[in-house]
Amino acid sequence: MRWRRTDPGPAQAGRPGEGAEAPPDAAPGPRVSGQHTASGGLFRTAVLAAAVTVVLVAAVAGSAYLVQHPGRSPASGEFLRPSGIPPSMSARLANLMALSPVPAARAPGFTLTDQRGRTLALDAFRGKVVVLQFVDPHCTDICPIVSAEYLRAYRELGPLAGKVVFAAVNVNQYHAKVGDVAAYSREQQLAAIPGWHFFTGPARALQAVWRDYNITVQAPSPHADIVHTSAVYFLDPQGGQRFLAAPMVSHTKSGKAYLPPAQIAAWGHGIALLARHLAS
Repeated sequence: MRWRRTDPGPAQAGRPGEGAEAPPDAAPGPRVSGQHTASGGLFRTAVLAAAVTVVLVAAVAGSAYLVQHPGRSPASGEFLRPSGIPPSMSARLANLMALSPVPAARAPGFTLTDQRGRTLALDAFRGKVVVLQFVDPHCTDICPIVSAEYLRAYRELGPLAGKVVFAAVNVNQYHAKVGDVAAYSREQQLAAIPGWHFFTGPARALQAVWRDYNITVQAPSPHADIVHTSAVYFLDPQGGQRFLAAPMVSHTKSGKAYLPPAQIAAWGHGIALLARHLAS
């Protein structure tokens, strides 16, 4: 799933009534999602043209399917609402998150070790909603921003957060020790979430998970940037995959990843809405 958002209009919109200001040194141009590196910069992605919707071909659990992303009506300028999105989710917010429902199917299982050294299977979370992303513990680009969105969602959920697991799988096979994912968890304040699990393991086990979730990882050497697909999966309490979202960022002129606070808040709100929908 390699792609780049090319419509800076909808992508810059936050929650209704919220601004989306950029820092003084923010570089002009569209925000990018899909593939990203640990050190920032423009991602190597394929550009897909879109008039009303963008259709991506992805493969999850070995089966191909079409993922439709909402767009704008060329006539009215209003956001179009794809089918299958919960009523609580606005078309504007679905567009911001590049959110799509996926065909109901069991999420690929795995058994890995989290930041506390506990070896757990994905099946251990049956009965809870799982929000799953893929993170490089040395990442300074999208990963910390998505982590901030996790924190916003956790706080918004309140007591319902006990029914939600916020999880990530390591995409850096060169920094795959428990200490690596534990350090990232502390640095990004994710350790404050009781249901947070940053999974790691042997390279072969991690590669199997990347393949099963259609996560492309380019890691030519321990000293090169890690380039990987940025995706967030939403799994229901029965272990089925239900929604897929694509995080995105802007970059400052110096190359630093940036997302306006209003958009981080909107993403956190969207994650919480989907988690609440799946938990009900």
